[in-house]
Amino acid sequence: MKIAKRMEKLSPSVTMAITALGRELKAQGRDILSFSAGEPDFNTPEVIKEAGIEAIREGHTKYTAVEGITETKQAIINKLKRDHGLEYELGDIVISNGAKHSLFNLFQCLIEAGDEVIIPAPYWVTYPEQVKYSDGVPVFIDTDDTTSFKITPEQLQAAITPKTKVLLLNTPSNPTGGVYSKEELQALGKVLEGTDILVFSDEMYEKIMFDSKEFTTAAEVSEDMFKRTVTINGLSKSVAMTGWRFGYLATPHKDLVKAMIKLQGQCTSNINSITQHASILALEGKADDTIAMMRGEFEKRRDVAIEKFNAIEGISCVKPDGAFYLFVNIKGVTSDSMKFCADLLEKEGVAVVPGLAFGTEGYFRFSFATDLTSIEEGIRRIEKFVKENY
Repeated sequence: MKIAKRMEKLSPSVTMAITALGRELKAQGRDILSFSAGEPDFNTPEVIKEAGIEAIREGHTKYTAVEGITETKQAIINKLKRDHGLEYELGDIVISNGAKHSLFNLFQCLIEAGDEVIIPAPYWVTYPEQVKYSDGVPVFIDTDDTTSFKITPEQLQAAITPKTKVLLLNTPSNPTGGVYSKEELQALGKVLEGTDILVFSDEMYEKIMFDSKEFTTAAEVSEDMFKRTVTINGLSKSVAMTGWRFGYLATPHKDLVKAMIKLQGQCTSNINSITQHASILALEGKADDTIAMMRGEFEKRRDVAIEKFNAIEGISCVKPDGAFYLFVNIKGVTSDSMKFCADLLEKEGVAVVPGLAFGTEGYFRFSFATDLTSIEEGIRRIEKFVKENY
């Protein structure tokens, strides 16, 4: 049997591989502390779980429209209007099996051979893989902790070529927690004026913002940005619904929506009908109290972890404004993040993800979406590892 050549364009997900290895070692009896997974340790809010159960009882277990049921799409429209003042119609929304699925559909429908997609680095591991699978060319803009891992208008201008099709933004960011302000998004938007470049704005961590800071969506900063932005979001992170698989996108480009519905209709069709009904309550804000509780806990964990990491000689970490990750600088210790993380797992039983997996060497990603006791013990082991090996 010969595997299709296009599969050679894809690399396995390092984050999933490390998470799986950590689980395997734990099953073998090893004392493993994993900070590799991007998954809240909280359960789905009770109001959402009850809505899912009620959907089953009411018989909402059949096929739906490919792009989602009208009630859920309307709840998305209402949410975007309520939170950001954006005006969308039913024909502007597609619901998919998580944001990863939304992005895959987008790239498959838009990118042709040689088209360039600008991706700030560090980046979520999936972005360049999906671009390459779609015969596109990822163009990376390197950033570091001196700018909180955010690109500047000058960097964006320098990266644009006649082949540029898309700018992919992720705010709040996985893996850095960096968040673009309204002014920063406006400045990036100014660079794009007069071009046909689309903006894919992945806003999955929108509700996980710290220090009482407000989130700004790319589509709301100007009329021009609204017209060129495809907003990608979901409920996995903010409402602890990772396993429910609910992602969506909103765009005024109805021709793009029609193309995505055609593609989705021939591969997955509609997403889980029960998830669609249960998600309405989350989109309406019925779980906001639980979200606020989770956000408060994440902020406490962030603050503890930041303090402890910055007390380790050779290691530093900027304070993120959102998400639940720290992108820890180990350049004062080593320039080989893969070896650092492999040895750390082997010697101390601590699983973190090397920065190289996100396109930026000299760092590792540490997820604080776990309990405080584990975080404190994990950082203690990391400090011990650094002292004994570097």
